Amino acid sequence: MQSGHSTDLGEVLTLWSTLPFAGMLLSIALFPLFAPRFWHHHFGKISAFWALVVSVPFLYLYRGQALYEFLHIVLADYVPFVIILTALYTVSGNILLRGTLVGTPAVNTGMLLIGTVLASWMGTTGASMLLIRPFLRANSHRKNRTFMVVFFIFLVSNVGGSLTPLGDPPLFLGFLRGVPFFWTFKLFWQMLCVVAVLLTLYFIMDSYFYRREDGTPATGTGENVPLSIDGAHNFIFLAGIIGAVFMSGVVHLGEVTVLGIHRPVQDLLRDGILILMALLSLATTRREIREDNEFTWFPMQEVAILFIGIFLTMMPCLKILQAGEKGHLAVLIRTVQEPYHYFWVTGVLSSFLDNAPTYLTFLSSLLGKFYAGTEAREAVGMVINGNSIYLKAISAGAVFFGANTYIGNAPNFMVRSIAEETGTPMPSFFGYMIKYSIPILVPCFLMITLLFYL
Repeated sequence: MQSGHSTDLGEVLTLWSTLPFAGMLLSIALFPLFAPRFWHHHFGKISAFWALVVSVPFLYLYRGQALYEFLHIVLADYVPFVIILTALYTVSGNILLRGTLVGTPAVNTGMLLIGTVLASWMGTTGASMLLIRPFLRANSHRKNRTFMVVFFIFLVSNVGGSLTPLGDPPLFLGFLRGVPFFWTFKLFWQMLCVVAVLLTLYFIMDSYFYRREDGTPATGTGENVPLSIDGAHNFIFLAGIIGAVFMSGVVHLGEVTVLGIHRPVQDLLRDGILILMALLSLATTRREIREDNEFTWFPMQEVAILFIGIFLTMMPCLKILQAGEKGHLAVLIRTVQEPYHYFWVTGVLSSFLDNAPTYLTFLSSLLGKFYAGTEAREAVGMVINGNSIYLKAISAGAVFFGANTYIGNAPNFMVRSIAEETGTPMPSFFGYMIKYSIPILVPCFLMITLLFYL
C-alpha cells in the first residue's frame, strides 16, 4: 500500500521541489571546474547533502507517501542500476586485449563502429565497459584524446543502443509493456543517419589531429605484438548478464514485498544472477589481468555515490511529470501533440532525467491521447499498428538525447571517469555540452526531425 493519502504526490508538488535536483546538477557541473581538489575528496558529502535537502523536508511534510516514493526509487531503480553497472564493470574489467593496436583514424573509427554495433546487443553499458580501456590504450600515444572519448560516448554509450530492448533501459521498459522485441529495428534508418554523420565527422577530426601529431606509434620498440585476449572466459559471464536481463523481461514469477515495495521475483532473480556473475568473474580471473588492465574501483564508486544523490533529488521531477495534466507541468504535457514534439520533449528531458521513466511518462501520455481506457498492452499494439511514428519519436528521443550530458545515460559518467583516471582530460559538465553535444548532436537531431518527423 503506497500510503493513506488519496492525492498523488505528483499532483501537489510545485516546481520549487525540483530545486535540490538543480543543485545536484550544478554541483556536478561547477565543483570539478572551480574546486577540483575539493570535489575529488568531498563529492560523497556533497551528494549526501543534496539527498538530505530533499528527503528530510519531504519526509516531514508527506511522511508515508514520501517514504514510499524514496524507498521505491532506491529499491526498484537505484539498486538494480548499481548492480547491473557493477556486474558489467567487473566482468569487462577482467577482459584484457593485448597486442599492438595503434590508434590511427581508420583503427579508431573501426573500433567506434564495432562498439556501436555491439551496443544494441549487449547494452550501451556493456559495450562501453568492454571497449573503453582498449580504445584508450590504443590512443595512449596521442596528444588530443578528449574528442575521441566524447565521440565514444555519443556512439557506443548512447546512439548504438537503439535497435533492441537490450540496448538501452527505456527500450527494455517498452518491451516489458508489449512492444515486440524486434520492433525497435524500425529505428534503424534514423540510427544509421546519426551514426553515419558522427563517424564521418569523427574520421575528419581524427585525421586532422593525427596529421598534426605526425602519427607517432604506440610502442617505443617498434615490435608488432599480435592481438590476443586474456580472461576470455569472462565472455561467458557477460553472456550470463545479458541472458539474465533478457530473462527478467520474458519470465513472470509473481511478486514479493520488500520494505513495502512490490518487486517482481524475476527482477530479484536477475539481480542475484548479476551479482553471481561478477563474483565468479573475480574468483576465476588472475589479479594480474586487472592490474594490466589498469582496473580500479574508483569509477564505479564515484558513479554509485553521485547517482544516489541524483536518483533521490530527481524523485520530485519525475512525480510531477508522471502526474501529467494534473501536475505543475500540465502546460508542457498539453503542448506535446505532434511526433516532433514527442521526439524533442522526451529527448531534452532524457538528457537530464533518467530516460527510462521519461520514456514511460510520454508513452503513457501517448496511450491516453489515442486509446484512453484501453488496457495498456492492447493500446501499445494499437499504437504500433496505427500511430507508430509517435512511438518511434519517443523511443529515438529517449535513446539519442542521452548523449547530450554526462548524466543522460548510465555509461556516460563512467566512461568519463575511466578516461580521466587514465590521464585523458575531459570537459566539465557544461563544457561537454557547449563544446561538443550542442554544436554536434543538436544539428544531427534537427536532421532527424526534418527527415522523419515533419
